[in-house]
Amino acid sequence: MSRVVLPETYYCNEDVVFLAKDLLGKLIQVAHSDGIVSALITETEAYAGVVDKASHAYNGRRTSRTEVMYQTGGVAYVYLCYGVHYLFNVVTGPENVPHAVLIRGVVPFEGVDLMVARRNLKTAHYKDFNGPGKLTSALGINITHNAARLTDGTIQILDTGIRIAENEIITSKRIGVDYAAEDALLPYRFQVTEPWMAKKNVLF
Repeated sequence: MSRVVLPETYYCNEDVVFLAKDLLGKLIQVAHSDGIVSALITETEAYAGVVDKASHAYNGRRTSRTEVMYQTGGVAYVYLCYGVHYLFNVVTGPENVPHAVLIRGVVPFEGVDLMVARRNLKTAHYKDFNGPGKLTSALGINITHNAARLTDGTIQILDTGIRIAENEIITSKRIGVDYAAEDALLPYRFQVTEPWMAKKNVLF
């Protein structure tokens, strides 16, 4: 399988909804002292910056936490949710266009035993990695990775040539953003179908 690190120009695309869908099937690779793990992205949500009521940067909000969203696309935006789970977002768009894609689900690809141990599981199944907190725990992503460039360093996203067909993608509204009023209904969530994930589950 060929692997090409996605360049900064990829992330600078201003169409965050396109990128959220296009990231499906891409490979997240994370290096730690205890080993390298990787996983295929299977679920994403788009957050369209200053015009999206569900976005942390809505209406131009800039705080110490959200400042990373205003960087040139291709960096990680990692934050602690409810004091429990780290969530991993991919910052997209040109500088000062604070778009982001939340990574919500993955299928483990390499370092599976290490990911299983990190999650205190006995066996691996794709349903054990279908939540944003589950995948950061498995991949070892935490606040130290916030603002890390995704084109080099400890976290990278790679194109392996895997392409997801339109009939293997489910489009729906986002989860847990009811506060965003009408924007909560936007079709900004993308998932690969369970048959696709089950097919990849043979990797375990």
